[in-house]
Amino acid sequence: MPLSEQEQRLLEEMERSLYHNDADFVAAVSARRVKPTYSVVVAGILVGIVGLAVLITGVVIRQPLVGVLGFAIMFAGVLIAVTPRRGRMDAAPLSRDDAEKERRRGTFMQNLNDRWDKRPGEHEE
Repeated sequence: MPLSEQEQRLLEEMERSLYHNDADFVAAVSARRVKPTYSVVVAGILVGIVGLAVLITGVVIRQPLVGVLGFAIMFAGVLIAVTPRRGRMDAAPLSRDDAEKERRRGTFMQNLNDRWDKRPGEHEE
């Protein structure tokens, strides 16, 4: 269900107020994601493969605890591969100027409406 015009105006006004009054908060919240490094992803994949081997071994020898341990190791491998490192921040948080540029790109609702209008397929005219 789409928002009414009054709700859209209120949301846009709240958004403008947030950007205007608390640009530091906006810059901190909209910080760029840190991408995991190649070596961390490879390590996570290798740990996942070891976990898969332990899981299969647990199934073959019919030991549920070994299978559960293998699953836990696989899960840890996935976490290692996809979780960004905290100690090393490759991407800096957005500055006030960058936050202002992000704001000027358009509101969330406007971007959503634009994407809806540009969707492929049925166009109601």
